[in-house]
Amino acid sequence: MWLASMTSMATENGHDMSLYDSTRTAGRFGSIASNQGSVLGDSSTTSDLSSCLASTSASHDSLSDYEVQHSIGRGKYSQVFAARHVPTGTTVALKKVAIFDMMDPQTRQDCLKEVRILQNLQHPNIVKCFNSFIQDNDLIIVMEWAQSGDLAQLVKQRAQEGRPFTQDEVWLLFGQICHAVQHMHERRMMHRDLKPSNIFIASDGCLKLGDLGLSRYFSSRTLQAVTTVGTPYYMSPECIKGQPYEFSSDIWSLGCLLYELITLRNPFYKEHQSLYVLGKNISACTYEQLPDSFEPELRNLVSSMLQPVPQSRPTVGQLVEAVQNASSNHHRL
Repeated sequence: MWLASMTSMATENGHDMSLYDSTRTAGRFGSIASNQGSVLGDSSTTSDLSSCLASTSASHDSLSDYEVQHSIGRGKYSQVFAARHVPTGTTVALKKVAIFDMMDPQTRQDCLKEVRILQNLQHPNIVKCFNSFIQDNDLIIVMEWAQSGDLAQLVKQRAQEGRPFTQDEVWLLFGQICHAVQHMHERRMMHRDLKPSNIFIASDGCLKLGDLGLSRYFSSRTLQAVTTVGTPYYMSPECIKGQPYEFSSDIWSLGCLLYELITLRNPFYKEHQSLYVLGKNISACTYEQLPDSFEPELRNLVSSMLQPVPQSRPTVGQLVEAVQNASSNHHRL
């Protein structure tokens, strides 16, 4: 089904691979959902949702508590702003999502429950979700602002400069991402949209995983919404085929990320490649193998994650162990 849809979409898009450029589609807090459109839903529903959020939120913020500075990301159903929290003076990322335009009532409730869970998720490599509330029929999510851009921008910059990451840098960066995903998986949470534009960089250089688990609410409304932001490059074969998403699908995406950290390009990217061919290559796990110039630990790890059979992929705990072993070996050299 996905591949059939890709055939018609590839024709519509003229095989224009520039639509995968994260700087055009994702923005600093790369979300598929972005809009300031018309409001659907009545005031009584809004009141119910507000009460639902207020019951678990530590504060009762409203937009009047924030001084919006500038836009840092826009999509179809939401917009993200850099803003200052007036009472504390803290700079935050303010994500405004038109959930009434894109979700049925049950999906809205499920999304709000997950937002509340994310507010309790604390890890140094995960973007903090400070607060959330409903205002003017929009869901407002207040998040930590990572001031130094995202990993997609950094990879693009390194590629333009012809300056690949050293293998030590690759292990360091990948290890941070794995620790964040491990924290989620241990709490039975899947990310579902792991890609460089969803990994942000703090002012101290620390990586921060963002858009945690919410992508299925903000991007699953239509297949076109998913493809517009370039996510198919990191989709697992089972997702391409429309099969259920499991924790092992996150592992596949991590394999794509590790390959990209090593080579500065996605394993399935090819110029002038139609979306149909892209889907076929992912399903068949067809990509250019890493050259022997890279250490075998990296090559073997990528290969272990980019396995077509989900059960053949390692767990994130095994990835963390592999990173720790590699780091120990490097320190002994």
